[in-house]
Amino acid sequence: MATDMSEAIRQLMQDRNMSEELILKTIENTLFAAYKRRFGNADNAVVRFSEDNYEVSIHARKRIVDPDNFYDPTCEIELEEARELDPDAELNDEILIEVDPREFDRGSVQSAKQTAHQSIREIQKDRLYAEFKDKIGEIIIGYYQRERNGTIFVDLGKIEGKLLKKYQSPREEFHVNDRIKSLIVEVNKNQNGPLEVILSRTHTDFVKAIFELEVPEIYDKIVEIHKIVREPGYRTKLAVYSNREDVDPVGACVGLKGVRILSVIKELEGEKIDILKYDTDPRKFIKNALSPAEVQEVIILDEAKHQALAVVSESQLSLAIGKQGLNVRLANRLVDWNIDVKTDVQFEEMDIAAESRRAVSELFGEADAYGEEYSLISQLPGVDPDVAAILKDNNKDFIEDFLALSAEELAELNLNDEQQKALKSLIEEHIEIVEEDYADEYSEETEDGEHEEEIQKTEEYECPECGTAITVEMTSCPSCGIGLSFEYEDDTTT
Repeated sequence: MATDMSEAIRQLMQDRNMSEELILKTIENTLFAAYKRRFGNADNAVVRFSEDNYEVSIHARKRIVDPDNFYDPTCEIELEEARELDPDAELNDEILIEVDPREFDRGSVQSAKQTAHQSIREIQKDRLYAEFKDKIGEIIIGYYQRERNGTIFVDLGKIEGKLLKKYQSPREEFHVNDRIKSLIVEVNKNQNGPLEVILSRTHTDFVKAIFELEVPEIYDKIVEIHKIVREPGYRTKLAVYSNREDVDPVGACVGLKGVRILSVIKELEGEKIDILKYDTDPRKFIKNALSPAEVQEVIILDEAKHQALAVVSESQLSLAIGKQGLNVRLANRLVDWNIDVKTDVQFEEMDIAAESRRAVSELFGEADAYGEEYSLISQLPGVDPDVAAILKDNNKDFIEDFLALSAEELAELNLNDEQQKALKSLIEEHIEIVEEDYADEYSEETEDGEHEEEIQKTEEYECPECGTAITVEMTSCPSCGIGLSFEYEDDTTT
């Protein structure tokens, strides 16, 4: 079979963007499929191309046998018939006999076509997979084609990409033929389906890639992005630093008159972007992360647990926290710290003596002096989780705060007598309580100068329930919590 294929090969190379080598391999597989369909197997088939590769023929390799032993015409030929083709033919030699294309029936031709189409599809899929696999993490531009079940199909030229619903910003809305810039996040090669290219506009890497396009200093690694956190459609926080002292990282990202950052905001359909400077000092980094709020002070409460307190003015509180807590939540993720925001008034009302004393004790290795290995109720071994939760909800989680509560305050916490007694026993077991001299609280003398003596002479009684020492000023027992009432007999006679 001799066929001029130059035009067909040239067309395939142009339309399918396939190499000549792959096209020739496809043609060879196609002819093998037709031969196999016609003769049962293709083990003895041989495909030959001309020197310019524009003509092809298929041959059957047959062994020359004696007429008495002749039995399989598909792979054997008699000696006499072979000598008609080649006068020098001998027994047991092999000879190539060209197959007339008219011997292929309609079924064989159809089988060949299917094989050709399948081969071309697989070759294209492999080529596209290798091409797009290398582009994962890169920006690509396509056009809106259609939408189905929330998924937008984007025309990428050679293939369709999928912009899944979960990877679409809630702020954005697209229409047919709209230009869509997105990030390639995944490429899947399905066995029986088309190649799948997954796109995204919600990943933080999408914002990073946009900044690399808009800010040459980031592309050139003069300014580097430490971390990006994002709530797609609402707010993005970007921490940057510079590798050169003469380059301001934040200014480089903002650009002259904000032209660079405005381009990014426009691409993100108006999403708010906070660009801040990264700092190795967690206090400074936390302060920067809460922008656009102005933070007065950052206090590290627990460095090991990454707990910090940010103090702001009353006017800056709502800005620091953000709508529905978004600003402080993003700041937490950016710095990887748990940040509590308080106003300066709230901070002054807070008692952080326990934390301070614990920090000093740990610094000098004297934690046991105050029993400060347990500073919180919730840290005590065997504590009732419900009791710990109640105290925490009422900001009485510190052991010192709990011990300072009056009977009335304890009653307001809705802790029953059994819970109070068990908790106090637990504290006594694990905490060494140092009695403080409260005499100074009552050292102010009255006009007759005998207030101290009166206090010292106050009569003491025993609680009828638990035997704890009580005084007439008490309305409930400090140990068991039982209510107290004192009655006096009138000894005067009338």
